[in-house]
Amino acid sequence: MNDIDPRSLSRSVRDPLLGELGELLPPPPVPEFGPERQREVRRELMASVRPSRPAGWWTRRAVRFAVPAVVCGIAAGAVLVAAPPEPRGPRPAVRAEGATAVLSRAALAAASAPAPDARPEEFVYVESLVSRAGLPAGGGAAVVEPVHRRQVWLSADGSRAGLLREEGAADSELSPRLPVYELDRPGAEPRRTYLESGGPSVTEPTHAFVAGLPTDPEALLRLVREQTRTGDGDADQRAFAAIGTLLAETWAPPEVTAALFEAAGRIPGVVVVPSARDAAGREGVAVARTSGAERTQWVFDRSTSAFLGERTVLVSASAAGAAGTVLSETAVLRKAAVARVGQVPG
Repeated sequence: MNDIDPRSLSRSVRDPLLGELGELLPPPPVPEFGPERQREVRRELMASVRPSRPAGWWTRRAVRFAVPAVVCGIAAGAVLVAAPPEPRGPRPAVRAEGATAVLSRAALAAASAPAPDARPEEFVYVESLVSRAGLPAGGGAAVVEPVHRRQVWLSADGSRAGLLREEGAADSELSPRLPVYELDRPGAEPRRTYLESGGPSVTEPTHAFVAGLPTDPEALLRLVREQTRTGDGDADQRAFAAIGTLLAETWAPPEVTAALFEAAGRIPGVVVVPSARDAAGREGVAVARTSGAERTQWVFDRSTSAFLGERTVLVSASAAGAAGTVLSETAVLRKAAVARVGQVPG
């Protein structure tokens, strides 16, 4: 048989032929970068982010970087982020691969954020907008409270009492020791003692504890699972909820926050929701996980990939209400270090 020069063929014949031949070849190897090169590429990628860009710009900009694993995942997930508006009605979840890409991009953004500057003797201040639903004592659907401001002061090293302040409620002391009232005998005056805390953990974190969390996503996820073994819901949902609380309620170092996002991407059942809003009304892309009738969503800014807040929505009717009912929502507004309880950063 005579050899055929592909250049002698017409484009309509040559292009399909070359495509079929290309499918028979093994994929080209992806270069592995060392730690220094990975950090350099991460800086280059994050330096290209501009809040004024339209949502769809990630589709083309991300693929300029020939990086393995995480950045290649960003290019794949960017199309999901830039998806057109969905029709009215329930929003379907998108394939799980998209959630990994969104969380990887959030990890890159977090890794470039300024590090917390809280000293051990100071307090971490977290300000947010919140709304929660409660079930009436007499039964019936959940009653959702109005969105209101929430401020919390947490001792950086856990040695001093903190403070919780919410609009419409009395201030609550956040003590490192739990008060316990004991009776020496029937009719006696209750005697107040304190139950010492079992120490900081994933579910009862201090700033110092969070700062020391593993920065390897696999090790971090193992720790979260170990410390959330008991409780309601399935184990994956407990881990997802615990990580969400750490993101919203603590001020972790950039490398820890990045590891939290990457650890969440390893939890089965996490998917992408193309559009969601936080308690401040800020619209973004979300990742979510459903357990029972409830779906918990983490909302991210489309342009910067910054974590905006959480929301929990009923995906099917339950005793709490109809499908679509928002059971809780938050919007993280500010995190800072202050010298004393009650002090608001300027």
